[in-house]
Amino acid sequence: MRASERAYAQLHSDIINWRLAPGTTLGEVELSERLGVSRTPIREALAKLTAEGLAEPQSGRGTVVSGISLDHLDELFELRSALECRAAELAARRGDRDTFLELHRKLANAGELITEDDPSRSGYYRLAGELDSAVDAAVANHYLNQALKSLRVHLVRVRRLGKDNPARLRDAAREHAAIALAIANGNPAVASAATTVHLDNSLRHLLSTAPDISSEPHD
Repeated sequence: MRASERAYAQLHSDIINWRLAPGTTLGEVELSERLGVSRTPIREALAKLTAEGLAEPQSGRGTVVSGISLDHLDELFELRSALECRAAELAARRGDRDTFLELHRKLANAGELITEDDPSRSGYYRLAGELDSAVDAAVANHYLNQALKSLRVHLVRVRRLGKDNPARLRDAAREHAAIALAIANGNPAVASAATTVHLDNSLRHLLSTAPDISSEPHD
């Protein structure tokens, strides 16, 4: 793996997992020393992160981790609704019934995975990721899949704003189960409607619990 790819992978992970908070200055010298690579790979990594919207130039400070505000949430969920509802419709038309029935079964019992013994909720998020992957495979549309992949980078960051609330996650699991069942039943309208319900509930929860996080200085 090239040095720029290693630097990008590390910084990408640090940003989406909030080890680098919004507004944190991404100084080339400091990052070069921390990651053990020259400044040229750091510049390449920062350029890629900026293109993805995870970093942004800021006057007088260089490149910083991009902020997340409530305005950004509204915009993000507008795009999410357009992409995910359409993907659910296409999956209902093209997906394998047995695959989604099995996902429905797992998701209906996903509340058991949301425990204090697993504060990262890794089991639940892994299962939610299985549903995303199954929808992507069923859609079989390269351009839609690429758009969803780009969107999910930002959704991982946003998820942390909701504080991984166990009650909300259990509701989300039931909502995911409803989406999976609608796809398994081959009903595009119901799949889209179930997706809309899930997205509306997710956004409402975020708006009620998340602070307005923007690009505040973090050196």
